[in-house]
Amino acid sequence: QVQVVESGGGLVQPGGSLRLSCAASGFTVSNYVMRWYRQATGKEREWVATMPFISSKSSYADSVKGRFTISRDNAKNTVYLQMNSLKPDDAAVYFCYALIGAGSWGQGTQVTVSS
Repeated sequence: QVQVVESGGGLVQPGGSLRLSCAASGFTVSNYVMRWYRQATGKEREWVATMPFISSKSSYADSVKGRFTISRDNAKNTVYLQMNSLKPDDAAVYFCYALIGAGSWGQGTQVTVSS
């Protein structure tokens, strides 16, 4: 059964960092495109970052470029989102998405940025 599970969210002060994890089961992350999305309260879900087959070709939304880094650990079958220099506007529920079949979403992990 294909499944992705996010973790690592929490409360962080502006300017701080968090690393989100997306643990996959039922498939191998290195064989599929993996993405991070986020949804802030009252807003639509928006794309954040993509990890393609070739990890060096990752891409980012303009709002997070230079601050967020998507990476992959093939041995752990896990995708990460390192978030630095966090801003209040980054507060949202962050979702992992696997481009496999009809697509597989995780349950999300809450990120709160507040002093």
